[in-house]
Amino acid sequence: MISKSNKKRPPSGEIRQSQILSTFGPGAMVDLPDYSILIGGLNHWHGDKKRIYEDRLKERVADILGVNDIALYAPPVDEKDPKASRTGITAFAFPTWFVAQVEETWPKPNEAAPNAKVYRTRPLLPWGSLVTGKYLNADRKKVPVVPVRFVQACVNGHIKDIDWRGFVHENSQANCRGQLWFDEGGSGNDFADIFVRCEACKARRQLSDATVPNGKVLGKCEGHRPWLGPKAQELCISESTGKPEYNRLLVRSASNAYFSQLLSVISLPDSDDALQKAVDSVYEDFLQYAESSDEVKKERRKQKVAAVLEGFSDEVVWAEIQRRQGGQGKQYKGIKQVEIETLLSSPFEVGEDVPESDFYARARKLDNIKPKLLSLIESIVLVHRLKEVTAQIGFTRFEAIMPDIDGDLDIQVRRAALDIEPTWVPAIENRGEGVFIAFRKEAIENWLKRDAVQQRGKKLDRGLDIWRKQKGIAQEKAKFPGLPYIMLHSLSHLLIAAVSLECGYAASSIRERIYAGESGYGILLYTGSPGSEGTLGGLVQVGNRIEYHLDVALEMGRLCSNDPVCAQHQPDAEQEDRFLHGAACHGCLLIAETSCERRNEFLDRALVVATVEGPGAEFFEDVRV
Repeated sequence: MISKSNKKRPPSGEIRQSQILSTFGPGAMVDLPDYSILIGGLNHWHGDKKRIYEDRLKERVADILGVNDIALYAPPVDEKDPKASRTGITAFAFPTWFVAQVEETWPKPNEAAPNAKVYRTRPLLPWGSLVTGKYLNADRKKVPVVPVRFVQACVNGHIKDIDWRGFVHENSQANCRGQLWFDEGGSGNDFADIFVRCEACKARRQLSDATVPNGKVLGKCEGHRPWLGPKAQELCISESTGKPEYNRLLVRSASNAYFSQLLSVISLPDSDDALQKAVDSVYEDFLQYAESSDEVKKERRKQKVAAVLEGFSDEVVWAEIQRRQGGQGKQYKGIKQVEIETLLSSPFEVGEDVPESDFYARARKLDNIKPKLLSLIESIVLVHRLKEVTAQIGFTRFEAIMPDIDGDLDIQVRRAALDIEPTWVPAIENRGEGVFIAFRKEAIENWLKRDAVQQRGKKLDRGLDIWRKQKGIAQEKAKFPGLPYIMLHSLSHLLIAAVSLECGYAASSIRERIYAGESGYGILLYTGSPGSEGTLGGLVQVGNRIEYHLDVALEMGRLCSNDPVCAQHQPDAEQEDRFLHGAACHGCLLIAETSCERRNEFLDRALVVATVEGPGAEFFEDVRV
């Protein structure tokens, strides 16, 4: 029996490891039953952590963070043994201003003018004025309090409590120490109906003053990073102007309060790594002075060289020797470039079919596919086993910064730090299965030459341009992804909806990875979960008859329940404010954001099939499987 004094205090809350990366990472605000907290930075994570090995991801994260080396670790898990030392993630109470839960009105009934608007009013209190976490009212009774809904933050991720006294007095009587009150009219959701009032000097100010675009009401950002500790303040400068950033009003429970910056890779056997290791073992003794592929062929006559270079052509080995002789470093390949090259590298199978393997895939025969569809599809790969590794490298507020279409993040993007001096970042492993469809380059290139496709592309590009101007985003920060990407992305959403009806997985459990670059075009639909739930075999079976599901998907795309309104939508129509969509809505293309790699942006089913608006820009022209 454990004595009471030795018992560990239970944690204030519990969060799944995957949620730590996506929603509740360092710097995120979380509501607990009695108060609100700010998740601590990596320097406040304690306990043993499982190390995750994924070289491609590790190297790219180190490049982005500008460090020589970085490690990947899974978030710590609370130790169940009561005798073990405490593990977990430290969190800080934030915000430190509270509203007392009293039922009072302002003006008071005996003071209100005829027909005057009456507001619900509650005391606004700093942490220091509470008594054992409660508000002590005029009758000396303790009243529960809740954290105030509003804080101030900047686009660089810094966050701090609003100086409520300075706000209500507009810094003219900042020394006034009167009791502050929160006056709310109506349901309390309209900033114009919320006021902060000082009881002593009668000052009163509308909260909507703090929401004026480009306003400076809340002052310059002082670079506070409370998730890293009280002494982690830094200089806050705007990237675009070089001047100090100004604070903005932030509703702490709003969806724009925290955007995690994630980078993910599919663990794949990289054929280049195998080649380089093979050449490494014989380069100094046999190959460093080779001058042509013919000399490589001669060296193969030696038993050791032949054994090591088996499976690699003379031309491939010679290209690697030339790279080394020219003093070139290892060629950088994008995250998705490596993946699609590996998926297309073998006509039969990739990886090993053993239980401990991270990746195993087999190409499916295309004998039963109709000629019209076969002219568009290059290959179908059934991915029996895969592992996705996801790492968090930072976060933003107000605006999300998404990876580009190559799955990469811009090194130049300003992001809030997870640690003062990062030596590791949190990561998780998800295992699953999937199906990959590769499309023929020549088919997509011929499609892009059609006049109707080019005209549709101009409209989508204009929509993106209007969106950038409204958001104040530079063109280089949000580039047009290209028509092949938008077409494949839209088809992927249709396929997810189609296969979920039969594969045994919910649509929200299926994820996408779109490939639209120089190395090829394709769609990978896959599942992934921390346990074995993502490896039940449903998607692989779907891949065996993917042509049927493709037919269902195309039929779903031809007609939307919101047609003709959906099909007639123009991306550059300013009155609709849907600039990143063509013919796309919740009735046809929008799916769970956990499944989509672009937050349901850049979608247009008119690029996939003909809609009620008529044919012209569709990739699948008169295709019936």
